[in-house]
Amino acid sequence: MTIAIAQATMADIPELVALLSSLFAQEADFTPDLAKQQRGLQLIIGQPTVGQIYCARQADQVVGMVSLLFTISTAEGGRVAWLEDMVVHPAQRGRGIGEQLLHQALAEARVAGCSRITLLTDNTNQAAMKFYARAGFARSAMTPFRLHLPQD
Repeated sequence: MTIAIAQATMADIPELVALLSSLFAQEADFTPDLAKQQRGLQLIIGQPTVGQIYCARQADQVVGMVSLLFTISTAEGGRVAWLEDMVVHPAQRGRGIGEQLLHQALAEARVAGCSRITLLTDNTNQAAMKFYARAGFARSAMTPFRLHLPQD
């Protein structure tokens, strides 16, 4: 079957939340939280200057997604992007859907004037690291740190 890649809409959020649950269940630093994932998706989809989400659809079903978030880098002197939430439904993996999603995200980042894309992946996810390396990504010498701020 044909896979179509398109920008996500608010109507896609239930299927995107399900994909994120699958992704976050396998990542060491995150835990699925449906309300948080729904809120985050709404914020991104509702503000295209903040980021864009692309869906891979087979017929009427979302089978994959990728998020592209924008910021400014002083090191680059301009706009850059974060590639996040790259996930393909487990039953659909190995069919090139991830490559199509990544290609779309890279093309859109270029159109948006981004000079760099950064992503994070679990250091135990060898398949993801090989996938990104094949696409031209290289390991950074930087080490990520994270601080969760309490919300009132």
